[in-house]
Amino acid sequence: MSDAVTFRAMTEADLEAVLKIEYAAFSHPWTRGIFLDGLGKYHMWMMFEGEQQVGHGVVQIILDEAHLLNITVKPESQGRGLGLKLLEHLMSIAYQHKARECFLELRDSNTAAFKLYERYGFNEIGRRRDYYPAVDGREDAVVMACTLVD
Repeated sequence: MSDAVTFRAMTEADLEAVLKIEYAAFSHPWTRGIFLDGLGKYHMWMMFEGEQQVGHGVVQIILDEAHLLNITVKPESQGRGLGLKLLEHLMSIAYQHKARECFLELRDSNTAAFKLYERYGFNEIGRRRDYYPAVDGREDAVVMACTLVD
């Protein structure tokens, strides 16, 4: 990576660019309506490498708990540590807003994301059977949690 990674809050004007990455990265992406609804409720961030948008993430904070709702890195930018940078940024935002624990769900088949979260300090705490839609039916979710520290 030659260009510095930077972050800025997502706005409604960003949604087309966000959706382009979202639809490229996932078989069952978030819709424009989901992102639009979240703009006033969640902490929604975009990640850039130089001037190029390479990802986005969404975290919900309720009292001292955070819930990581979405973390996406553009497919052609994956495998270079950008997911970890985005995760670190989102967890820092959550901690700054007094969250001390974070929860998330991910597809059972998403081993790359599982390894990323585990590397950060998340641990599997449960499963939700048939939680996600999948191409051939439904897929289980792995539920993970992490204590946030300075």
